[in-house]
Amino acid sequence: MPPLPLLPHRWDVTPDEAIAIQHRLAARVERTLRLGEVGYIAGIDMSAKDVARAAVVLISYPELETVEIARAEKPLAMPYVPGLLSFREAPAILAAFETLSRWPDLLMFDGQGIAHPRRLGIGAHIGLLLDLPSIGVAKSLFVGHGPDPAPERGAWSELRDRGEVIGAMVRTKTNVKPLYISLGHRIDLPTAIHWVLATDGGYRLPEPTRRAHNAAAVAD
Repeated sequence: MPPLPLLPHRWDVTPDEAIAIQHRLAARVERTLRLGEVGYIAGIDMSAKDVARAAVVLISYPELETVEIARAEKPLAMPYVPGLLSFREAPAILAAFETLSRWPDLLMFDGQGIAHPRRLGIGAHIGLLLDLPSIGVAKSLFVGHGPDPAPERGAWSELRDRGEVIGAMVRTKTNVKPLYISLGHRIDLPTAIHWVLATDGGYRLPEPTRRAHNAAAVAD
């Protein structure tokens, strides 16, 4: 049985309560590398319309073969509030994790890690709760600024907010819009960038989050 969250808290909270939880948990996120050998990587994504539907796709590394797909649905406990998406999405994500038959070594979220106004996007939030190394792989900019990276695949530039490096703009495919990569928990930024590029399947998105995106859009 996978471990339960180490720092559980309520999800049915007001926006003000959610913000207070984010400030409290952000101080506990580990921004230094604590990652062992990687044999399995989980990609995590959501779709949310009438309900929150989470997909966790477990792939093997280095083969990049899909090993397992876990899905779960939960009611939407909070209305859409920018910066508080994890409070809408996390209950379904955690329910999907509970059905996995094996535990991943590394998590990749379709969303932000610490590239967040309160430094606790969903990648950092869930990574911390599960105490697993995690990476935020966002398709769009939420907070921060920086120069565009060079057009070649693998080029990257720092993403900064209020004088702090909070992530990187990474070109995962030549002449294609970069992704916004940030550490989540128990990882550093160079290692996060490495794993995003190491799981490239020729698309803009790395394979873990690309497959999770596709799986979240399909009901069982």
